[in-house]
Amino acid sequence: MSSTPAPVTARPQKARFVAYPLAFLVVVIFTLIAFGLHGKTGDGPGYFQRGDQAAMIGLGLCAAAGILLMVRPRVEADADGVRVRNIIGGYDLPWDAVRAITFGRGVPWLTLDLYDDERVAVMAVQMTDKQYAVQAARGLRALHAAARQPDMVDQMSVVDQMNVVE
Repeated sequence: MSSTPAPVTARPQKARFVAYPLAFLVVVIFTLIAFGLHGKTGDGPGYFQRGDQAAMIGLGLCAAAGILLMVRPRVEADADGVRVRNIIGGYDLPWDAVRAITFGRGVPWLTLDLYDDERVAVMAVQMTDKQYAVQAARGLRALHAAARQPDMVDQMSVVDQMNVVE
């Protein structure tokens, strides 16, 4: 009897190295712009006020939060199933629902092909992460294969019975 493969947890790697500094830079730039807003708004009668500066800093914080959403994806898998958290939303799937785990040509991330002809993007495993992504995909495939093993044995016994009848 074979042992169950180790659980897999993956997050985007290179996206973190880009997103955190970029989010910080966006907040700094918006803050500098906010402190530059003072005096007249142009030829009109308006003046920049503290509220305008606060709003500009708030926009910078919102933009940074949007950038940080790129590091939110995560996939966790064990013998029971796979849990996928993407930028917005997530899935909790048993291995019985997953038909295949694929890295399509030209697709930026791993996908789970489901038996109901749907595809679930796994944004946590990205092609740009190269070897890390390959290891995560292999781990997910090993867990999927281990979970499907009893079904394969049952299918083989049905095929053997059909061959005996003929």
